[in-house]
Amino acid sequence: MSSKNNKEIEEKTADKAEDSFLDQALRPLQWEDYIGQKHIKDNVKILLKAAKERGHIPEHILFYGPPGLGKTTLAHLIARETGRQMKVTSGPAIEKVGDLASILTNLSSGDILFIDEIHRLNKMIEEILYPAMESGVLDIIIGKGPSARTIQLDLPPFTLIAATTRVALISSPLRSRFSGGVFRLEFYSDKEIMEIVERSSKLLKIELEQEALMEIAKRSRFTPRTANY
Repeated sequence: MSSKNNKEIEEKTADKAEDSFLDQALRPLQWEDYIGQKHIKDNVKILLKAAKERGHIPEHILFYGPPGLGKTTLAHLIARETGRQMKVTSGPAIEKVGDLASILTNLSSGDILFIDEIHRLNKMIEEILYPAMESGVLDIIIGKGPSARTIQLDLPPFTLIAATTRVALISSPLRSRFSGGVFRLEFYSDKEIMEIVERSSKLLKIELEQEALMEIAKRSRFTPRTANY
């Protein structure tokens, strides 16, 4: 491999590490710090409060919308609000049925499973997810051909939070199992972007004038991630 290729790989790795650092440093830790998406926050708060009053875990939730609007952040906030542990994975990372089975059977009662890019799950894996979400069971097929048989494993109660940028690619049967709601994240106003950048600048100890905040907001494409980076 040439030194040029090595340099490109190193630069990409450094960029990813920096992005990860910014995500962690700037991610809101409480509802009051999450700016925008008021309709979603209000609905999710009601959902969490109702589940707590019933003594149940929250129902499954799907967030969708363009990249960088805060879908992952909402999942982290829900985990913090409920005091639950969150396991994070993505659709492309779940390549085989065994991958999903391993994830589900290793959950503890009340855990939150966050699947990013859920639209990229293949059909066979998706069908395993249906009974897990609906009935809390995992159907496993043992053997092949006429001698094959299915056994059911009971799963601990869990909440699935999923995110996607391509909601049209999610099948109707899967979408219908998000009983807690399917929520669309909207683009942000310039005013909201200014508030987000102002908060970020304070966290990073950078002083910005109002004029600078407005100029950043105008160039952010109404997306917090673009504004922050």
